[in-house]
Amino acid sequence: MDKKMKCISWNVNGLRACVGKNFLDFFKEVDADIFAVQETKLQEGQIDLSLEGYEQYWNYAEKKGYSGTGIFTKKVPLAVYRGMGVEEHDKEGRILTLEYEDFYFMTVYTPNSQNELARLSYRMEWEDAFLNYLKELEQKKPIIFCGDLNVAHKEIDLKNPKSNKRNAGFTIEEREKFSHLLEAGFTDTFRYFYPEKEGAYSWWSYRFKAREKNIGWRIDYFVVSNILQERLKGACIHSQVLGSDHCPVELILS
Repeated sequence: MDKKMKCISWNVNGLRACVGKNFLDFFKEVDADIFAVQETKLQEGQIDLSLEGYEQYWNYAEKKGYSGTGIFTKKVPLAVYRGMGVEEHDKEGRILTLEYEDFYFMTVYTPNSQNELARLSYRMEWEDAFLNYLKELEQKKPIIFCGDLNVAHKEIDLKNPKSNKRNAGFTIEEREKFSHLLEAGFTDTFRYFYPEKEGAYSWWSYRFKAREKNIGWRIDYFVVSNILQERLKGACIHSQVLGSDHCPVELILS
């Protein structure tokens, strides 16, 4: 990490569909060192992406057309890990980790608690297992993880907090799990730079012209081990970039 390192994370909501829109234009323009994606909705061999200068790594869900993660990186990692090593949580392709000399880089697609919170109890188990996995890895070296974490942490992180109190992504339970994760030694990098910034969202419903009106949620994050705070140089949300119901988020480190 001697020079500045630019990292991008984007929930593409189906990579083939996103490539058919403007994924490759943004990919080339942003010229990230590491570019992470979530919700690829792919199986092996279903896309042939030509990304010159990048290694491609994937974690696919067992279920077709569902979930899945990927990382495109200019620098070959020392090792690649798929999942968190817990069988019940590793069938949906939600975690992909690259190991480098002085850090781990991870893309994450946290399970959605779904309508009427049908999956909230599973989500709680997943959160605990995920934090255990982070703390295990962190014993060796610090972590940068990013992705769609399916939670708006504070009221400032969504347009209509009051009417969403018991909706997936803004339940007390989900928000407390994220608080607990941060208290365990991690930094929400966007809030590190912009603690009071309002109207900064990364996801908008496709209904009700939500994106035009900026009625959104900030549920896409870059989170780092606290020890990396001194290397944080910048963070931003590319809210103008279309192609998915989420937009890309960025982190720059030294």
